[in-house]
Amino acid sequence: MRIVIAGGAGALGRRIAADLAGRGDEIVILTRRVRDDVPYRQVLWDGVTVEDWAAELSGAVVINLAGELVDRRPTAANVELLGLSRIRPTFALAEAAAVLDEPPPVWLQASTLAIYGDAGDDELDESAPVADGPPQMAGVARAWEAAASLTEAATFQRAIVEDTRQVVLRMGIVLDRGTPALNRLAGLVRWGLGGRVGGGRQWVSWLHVADLLAAVRRCVDDATLHGVVHVTSPNPVRNADLMRALRTVLRRPPAPPAPAPLVRLGAMLLRTDPALALTGRRCVPRRLLEAGFEFEHPDLLPALQDLLARRAR
Repeated sequence: MRIVIAGGAGALGRRIAADLAGRGDEIVILTRRVRDDVPYRQVLWDGVTVEDWAAELSGAVVINLAGELVDRRPTAANVELLGLSRIRPTFALAEAAAVLDEPPPVWLQASTLAIYGDAGDDELDESAPVADGPPQMAGVARAWEAAASLTEAATFQRAIVEDTRQVVLRMGIVLDRGTPALNRLAGLVRWGLGGRVGGGRQWVSWLHVADLLAAVRRCVDDATLHGVVHVTSPNPVRNADLMRALRTVLRRPPAPPAPAPLVRLGAMLLRTDPALALTGRRCVPRRLLEAGFEFEHPDLLPALQDLLARRAR
């Protein structure tokens, strides 16, 4: 089948593209700039205007990953940037699909478990209510999903409701070699800063990249999956346990904790959002498990060993 990936030139998009291409799917990347190191057909778009690229969506599976990285300071300007970088491409895709005689049969819409904000110890499945904030996390995610539901794009209702199966992928922190999330965590541990963050009791919903790729394949193929699907390990961990597992895999001694004020100061120096480390949510993938999906890496320590142990030697 033909699969069109918006935002497919990023690290996650490339992983998904390579995985789907490996099973024989035709991959088309919608991109603002053609890259020589992307081995798939690339089609230019601006993420806003419906132009010739719209024809690529006809009869194709759409995977929408478009959006700037969240790892930045939580300023009003950045919140606006993060929102617009997600909402505008989503509406552009919707408007394009609305005029096609053969709309996309499947639409996978990326989202994030951060939509639940700082959720404490409650175990959250796909039926849990979303949070009002923080704005850079839950606020951006709510606007992104609202754009994907296309309630403001009346002309697309026929396509999305009647002819297109839409799956909203609320993803945990994807652990993969060479990606910003795991690089930053591993770097802190290697620098002797691998103690718990804040109180250390905040929950971390995480996922090995191999399970992410398998879940994407399942959502493309399984007609019973639609609506919100949690793409995360069935075994979330507390921050203290995450840092302990990283120290074990990277062979580092115990480290002092990082108090919340120090984390906020460090976030300013690193130009990131301290809420990414100080808040958490305990999410479980109920719908995937009910569909019989089997995780290759359900537990954190073996997952980190698979990703990092060879580099630690």
